[in-house]
Amino acid sequence: MKFGIDMGHNCPPDTGAKGIKFEDNLTMDVGNKVISKLRSLGHEAISCTPSSARSVSQSLGRRCDTANRNRVDVFVSIHFNAFNGKANGSEIFAMSDAGRKIAQPVLNEIIKLGFFNRGVKNGSHLYVVRNTNMPGILVECCFIDSAKDMQLYDGEAMANAIVKGLTGKVTATSAPVNTVRDEEQNTDTTILRLQKALNQLQITDRNNRRLVEDNFTGPATTSAVEKFQRIVGIIPTGMATSTTWNAINQILSKRLVQGNQTTGAIMRYIQYRVGATPDGIYGPQTEGAIKRFQQQNGLTADGIVGPASWQKLIG
Repeated sequence: MKFGIDMGHNCPPDTGAKGIKFEDNLTMDVGNKVISKLRSLGHEAISCTPSSARSVSQSLGRRCDTANRNRVDVFVSIHFNAFNGKANGSEIFAMSDAGRKIAQPVLNEIIKLGFFNRGVKNGSHLYVVRNTNMPGILVECCFIDSAKDMQLYDGEAMANAIVKGLTGKVTATSAPVNTVRDEEQNTDTTILRLQKALNQLQITDRNNRRLVEDNFTGPATTSAVEKFQRIVGIIPTGMATSTTWNAINQILSKRLVQGNQTTGAIMRYIQYRVGATPDGIYGPQTEGAIKRFQQQNGLTADGIVGPASWQKLIG
């Protein structure tokens, strides 16, 4: 079969909800795993997530266009819910009888993971369900602002559930394409990872050289840590403290940065990279610098640091 997999949002200004985690990261992670697993089972699976759009409407339209143009057999849009921090559970939207027949086994598999069953619901109000030519479903995996759901959530298990619901089969292995990892939860504090992270963040040593990734704390690594600390507003000791690691992991998590919703280390790092004064505050100067950076890199100059801008910043 040919599946069209839509990783919800991930196309500024079409961005997902925020909660304990960020929807864009989770939909990308699960979606890529689903694509990989479907392919390993011998199916054809294509991503319907657009790389750019000028508006949310255009973003939604391009997802449908990709599915329709490729004549996929089944369209699956992956999302995560958010409400008031108390709601929880999983639900799937479908419009046609064929869509509901696809949705029910997928939901049954997700519920086996321990999530509350919110049911298969009418999705006729949803653009991507209404405007695809084939049976389509929109999966709301769980609530990202629910502590209960986030404790249950595991990206690999969720992808397995969706694939088994779609095909009746599942593969034990997953080799996702462009998987987005939630680096904020990374507990690796080795010197080697520190060097790799600083190189990814393009923080050089005192001689403006990339670090040698040798797992050894020498003068070069110490000076690069000190430089990073100055940039993000941490006391420059040259030692990778927990505060330093927290800042590194927050930046590597590549959270959406839109307006003054983000401050502190992430904002200061972005300002450093785009040539604005690193004061941790998103103001007109910073917005202008981000837009110039985006223009120089062939991106939509909207001042929003989303997946495409992060890709240019740190890959």
